[in-house]
Amino acid sequence: MKEQTEVGKLKDGRYVVVDDQPCKILAINTSKPGKHGAAKARIDVVGIFDGVKRSIVQPVSAKTYVPIVERKAAQVLSISGDMAQLMDLKEFTNFEIKITDDKKGDVEVGKEVTYIESMGMRKLD
Repeated sequence: MKEQTEVGKLKDGRYVVVDDQPCKILAINTSKPGKHGAAKARIDVVGIFDGVKRSIVQPVSAKTYVPIVERKAAQVLSISGDMAQLMDLKEFTNFEIKITDDKKGDVEVGKEVTYIESMGMRKLD
């Protein structure tokens, strides 16, 4: 899910959708309005799920989308290789999620973990 907002209202550390990927804002640089145009904002972002750095330039008054990013808790049901089967603790839905190398020691069967969900994608937090 995502909602619409103006580029001028975005702040560092918040989220924005770039190339249909939810991204975290690293830095925003705003230029002054010129003789023939509006003020522009250069936004440097990094993808939440893919880790790719991106940069966009848009007028401050332009509309953009902000993803709804939720942190949720789940219980680990089973582990198979680098995939873990989790059950959400509020909705009781089961799903599989990839275990990254830096999270391998934290994920154990029966243990609670937190994960991030946005725009239909999930990642261990």
